[in-house]
Amino acid sequence: MSLPSTKALVLDFGGVISRTLFETHDLSEAALGLAPGTLTWRGPFAPETDPLWQAMQADQITERDYWLARTRTVGKMVGETWNDMQTFVQRARGADVEAVIRPEAIAAVHQAKAAGCKLAVLSNELDLFYGARFRERLPLLQCFDVIIDATYTGILKPDRRAYEMCSQALGLWGDDCVFVDDQFRNVQGAIQLGWQVVQFDVTQPADSFQRALRLLGV
Repeated sequence: MSLPSTKALVLDFGGVISRTLFETHDLSEAALGLAPGTLTWRGPFAPETDPLWQAMQADQITERDYWLARTRTVGKMVGETWNDMQTFVQRARGADVEAVIRPEAIAAVHQAKAAGCKLAVLSNELDLFYGARFRERLPLLQCFDVIIDATYTGILKPDRRAYEMCSQALGLWGDDCVFVDDQFRNVQGAIQLGWQVVQFDVTQPADSFQRALRLLGV
């Protein structure tokens, strides 16, 4: 099916394009030399066992606060002092960046692009977490027309200006944009601009991407 470029698929990166750190504890433990089962926090996969995650969901702390706390804890486990998420992500995920990318994301991106849709990443911390050279190591990101990263803009979702910046870069507004994010507050921010939205379920990634593609008419 061929469509003119009058619609866009806008994706969060962490949790949507990449698998969450909750899902890759085994890879993290292997990369960091930790015994299997050392990392027990599970976030959305077992919120009842993760009080810090519950506090974030209740807006008592920010997402960055959550991950800074996890970063410091894991750093202590390996006998080091870590004060930035970039260190955690790069050390935990090793050299094979593609190992943590969702195959469902790859399929959806290529399907949307083949249908003539524009593609954008709207992230709060892409380069903050992964490092500036990460984009060069992940070919999938070359498919995107626009990457808006609060690492540089300083404007975090759900601030309205983040979505407006993305719309302006795409040249598309309102329901021409289909936004996918795993955080409720960020989805709500997009709704305020009239975007179509999918709250990504990290436990059912294929279904979430299919819902987004249907909204695009793909």
